[in-house]
Amino acid sequence: MRPFLVPLAAAAWLAIAPAAQAREPAIVRVRLDTAYGPIVLALEAKRAPQTVANFMGYVDDKRFDGMTFYRAARNRSAPGRGFVQGGIRTDARRILPPFPLETTTMTGIKHLDGTISMARRAEAGSAGGNFFITLGAIPSMDAKGSYPGYAAFGHVVSGMPVLRRILAQPTGGGMGGQLLMQPVKLIAARRLNGTPRPTGLVKPWLVKTKPAAPRNAPATK
Repeated sequence: MRPFLVPLAAAAWLAIAPAAQAREPAIVRVRLDTAYGPIVLALEAKRAPQTVANFMGYVDDKRFDGMTFYRAARNRSAPGRGFVQGGIRTDARRILPPFPLETTTMTGIKHLDGTISMARRAEAGSAGGNFFITLGAIPSMDAKGSYPGYAAFGHVVSGMPVLRRILAQPTGGGMGGQLLMQPVKLIAARRLNGTPRPTGLVKPWLVKTKPAAPRNAPATK
């Protein structure tokens, strides 16, 4: 089972990310507040600096706020194992640029139980604003030979019961029938240590537009 997302790019973030990487603590903690309860993550900024910098760009910009966990991929022979996926999905208004893939061979971070990793398309450098968290080890997502695998970059500190509850929800539709019938709200994502460093990029999803006037509306003075 391979996670999938559709990313788009915005080049200004590329100039911001290196500075953010250099100043992060070795371990960055993040709390994901969901409709089912909180999930706390420990992200390996020292071992996977570019992946963590990308994720924290979304956190510090509040780009994950109001999004969802929308996919539950269960192991057919062991339904309590698999992964759940969340993030911005295909919301182009919230996307930050892609970044180089930091493979498990490069970082040494494997897809064990409770690992957070970046979803992507077939192209190795196509990860963006979508991520997945494993329930049970999934070594097939690690790099091996010419297969690059996925960019694991941290693990769950608390909240595994929340993730198990999400994994157990009814699914159907696309992504091989793995889309949640009722996506689980990702209310907010907040860092718990280190200094917030928003990207400074435009947040078009927050821009309020005035409703268009009716075509036959009378002219005003």
